[in-house]
Order: sequence, then structure tokens, then C-alpha cells
Amino acid sequence: MLKKTWLVLAMAAFVLVLAACGAKNENEAAQSAGVEEPTTASREVVITASNWEFDQAEYKIKKGESVKLTVEAKSGIHGIEFKNLDVNDIRSGDSEVITINEPGTYEFYCNIMCGTGHSKMVSKLVVE
Repeated sequence: MLKKTWLVLAMAAFVLVLAACGAKNENEAAQSAGVEEPTTASREVVITASNWEFDQAEYKIKKGESVKLTVEAKSGIHGIEFKNLDVNDIRSGDSEVITINEPGTYEFYCNIMCGTGHSKMVSKLVVE
């Protein structure tokens, strides 16, 4: 019985160590891209999704500008996720306020399976 207790405690400690390492990596990724999560936004960028496209091929913002990203769906259920930013899941009807301090082009895609054209739902956020 004592061996089982020690085994359970050792496994729990291992899981906690792995979870802590993963959290550090996500924070480092956000910092390397210069992403901050401010509480207020200077303007709102609405990304409108329908089956199976976004309303624009690219959206433009300025470096260091606090922007409220909002996802609206005209048809279907959609969400967005960025490949190189720590912006993982903004779903239809939701928003997130971000500031990107590094200029560049950041690709995002629909992260909710929405049908046969789902893989074509890709757009870009251009930070100037």
C-alpha cells in the first residue's frame, strides 16, 4: 500500500512539473511576438466569417495599437486562432483586446470545423 501511495504522489508531481513547463512556453511565445493583453482598446477590428471565408483577405493595424478583435459569424459557427501569436481561440460573438509590438504579417484561420471549405478559411493580420 505504501508503494502505491508513493507512486501516486510521484505521478502527481510529474504532472505538475509538465504543466508548469507548458505555461512558461506559452508566455515566452507571446512575449517573443510582442503581444500584450491590455484592458482597453483604441479601436475595434471586426472579423466577419461566413461559410467558408472571412470578409477580408487581410486586416491592418498599427504596431503598439491596442485593438479589440471581435469575431462575428454571418453563417455557421466559427472561431479564429493565430499561428504565431498567443491568441488561441476567439469564437463567434467573442472579443479579445490585444496589442502587438512587432510589425509583421500574422496568419490566422478558422479553428472550428465548419464544413467542406473549412481548410480554406485563412486570412492575415498585418501589423505596420
